[in-house]
Amino acid sequence: MNGIEFRNVTKRYGADKNAPLAVKGISFEVPAGTLTTILGPSGCGKTTTLRMIAGLESPTSGSIFMGGRDVTTLGPAERNVSMMFQSYALFPHMNVIENVGYGLRMSGVKKDEATARAREALRGVGLVGFDERLPSELSGGQQQRVALARALVLEPAVLLFDEPLSNLDARLRREMREEIRALQQRLKLTVAYVTHDQSEALAVSDQIIVMDHGVIAQRGTPEQLYGRPESEFVAGFMGEATVFPAVAQADGSVALGPLRLQPRHAVAPGSVKVAVRPEAWRIGAADADAEAGAGNGLPATLRKAAYLGSFYEYGFDTTLGPVFVVSTDLSRPLAAGAQATLSLGAHGVSVVPGP
Repeated sequence: MNGIEFRNVTKRYGADKNAPLAVKGISFEVPAGTLTTILGPSGCGKTTTLRMIAGLESPTSGSIFMGGRDVTTLGPAERNVSMMFQSYALFPHMNVIENVGYGLRMSGVKKDEATARAREALRGVGLVGFDERLPSELSGGQQQRVALARALVLEPAVLLFDEPLSNLDARLRREMREEIRALQQRLKLTVAYVTHDQSEALAVSDQIIVMDHGVIAQRGTPEQLYGRPESEFVAGFMGEATVFPAVAQADGSVALGPLRLQPRHAVAPGSVKVAVRPEAWRIGAADADAEAGAGNGLPATLRKAAYLGSFYEYGFDTTLGPVFVVSTDLSRPLAAGAQATLSLGAHGVSVVPGP
């Protein structure tokens, strides 16, 4: 039975029927026991969608089901849903154990039982011995663990996350996304997770839904969205791909300037676009033969270089326009002004519909 199902759901704010729709007739499913990330830029409708799952917003039209039950008109308390907010929303005057047990106490659970369950939830997120501390005495990562324990202690049928990692530094973000994913899989939780961070979505998701201006641009597994984007928008949004105009040939190949590609799926002859991720480019010497199957190679002049520890970021000028390249070859750094020949590897290149 599905954990969450949207059927042709729309959302318009306000009573004016001419007001623009924030969400435009979307349908999708979050299978029970899986994690689905709703991904997209600011203003795409992802947070509105999450709030409709939570019952904090009512759809203008369409239906929402949870566990096969129509919950479209039900409020948050009637949905067995817990939501973890970006701000954590901890009560500053309550200590950790009181914060975690608050929802249980409001549900009528006796104090001793609420405390015992709260302590068990804190153990589950690695916060043993923190019961008496106030939120102000905790680090950002510890505060987030308290908020996670408070959501989990209610044993919700559905757990919702709204940009949960955006306030953390890079290392803590990685640790917490791993922890959230491990908890979700261990407890077989049904999770809807909103973020604008593509790497975060790729790391935690069973399914990704990419939204653009209130509609679903594409949905599928992380591998499908990264490897087989169906539009220029999805290709550009997932992994910083640069999109170039190209021509599909009658023999099935695609001409991208001097480069020749063999797409993984059939493409009708005519104008198309090729999305190339930064890691797909291969850098050769200016007079080197390009890799087999890559035509004559693309002459390039290095405009700028940045060292980022485990890789270099290069910006090249080419006849196709600016090309952004990520290179893990640390043994042969290039300096601005260097001449090179660019070719394409087998991965990180996608052909999407043309104009």
